[in-house]
Amino acid sequence: MDAFFDYLRFERRYSPHTVTSYQTDLGQFAAYLKSAYDLLDPAQATHPLIRGWVVELMEQTLDPRTVNRKVACLRSYFKFLLRTGRIEANPMLRIKAPKMAKKLPEFVPEDALNGLLNSFEFGEDFAGQRDQLVLEMLYGTGIRLSELIGIHADDVSLGASTVRVTGKGNKQRLVPLNPSLKLVIEHYQARRAQEFGLAAGPLLLTDKGEPMYEKFVYRTVKRYLSQITTSSAQQHPHALRHAFATHLLGKGADLNSIKELLGHASLAATQVYTHLSVDRLKSVFEQAHPRA
Repeated sequence: MDAFFDYLRFERRYSPHTVTSYQTDLGQFAAYLKSAYDLLDPAQATHPLIRGWVVELMEQTLDPRTVNRKVACLRSYFKFLLRTGRIEANPMLRIKAPKMAKKLPEFVPEDALNGLLNSFEFGEDFAGQRDQLVLEMLYGTGIRLSELIGIHADDVSLGASTVRVTGKGNKQRLVPLNPSLKLVIEHYQARRAQEFGLAAGPLLLTDKGEPMYEKFVYRTVKRYLSQITTSSAQQHPHALRHAFATHLLGKGADLNSIKELLGHASLAATQVYTHLSVDRLKSVFEQAHPRA
């Protein structure tokens, strides 16, 4: 198991959050095998034993997404074992994950979000400038939380109006910066240099000058978005990523361009936003058409 986790960290470049989730899932699977079958090595698990665990998870009325994540963890684990010669056959080949109902991503309405960013007084001190940049960067680029805290000062090119982002699988892409976001970055960088005398290193820092971390971003985003929406699903960083994609699509951007901006590996992951667009069009139709 330790070799598998090292593989996720150093070869696959998974985020610490993902590795922790896999450790939890695989630990629960190992505990189940020991309790139910007195089996100490998860690598020796067979198809019936794995299926028994999946059935037990489903009987606990867990969210299908949670069960699917645990199944995905086992798929990766046994693929790793097969690839490294630790097992001769993959017991996951006949394991089927539970079906999930399609859930449309939550996003912050455009008017409410623009109202916050345009009129809220964030303050001229370091914390205010930093908080504004967190919100503007997430909404203005559509990047993931892990990508945001991974940005270094030298990844930003104000001259070229781009930021270099390192996404999943350590893949890098250039994301354009709009003029208003560039201005926010300039103000923040000046305040950052004045406060801590730094020109290099991680772009976003805490109040103590330490690298930004996930929980800090979550708290920051929730504090501001809770002022414009009561939905908890719309008060987290990913809701701003969803808003970025949804609002672009609503303004006529093509799906392939949105895919590249988001850093999706396939178009299928981006197509979920077309459903949001159709729902919006239906709403407009029902309100405006005299025969609706």
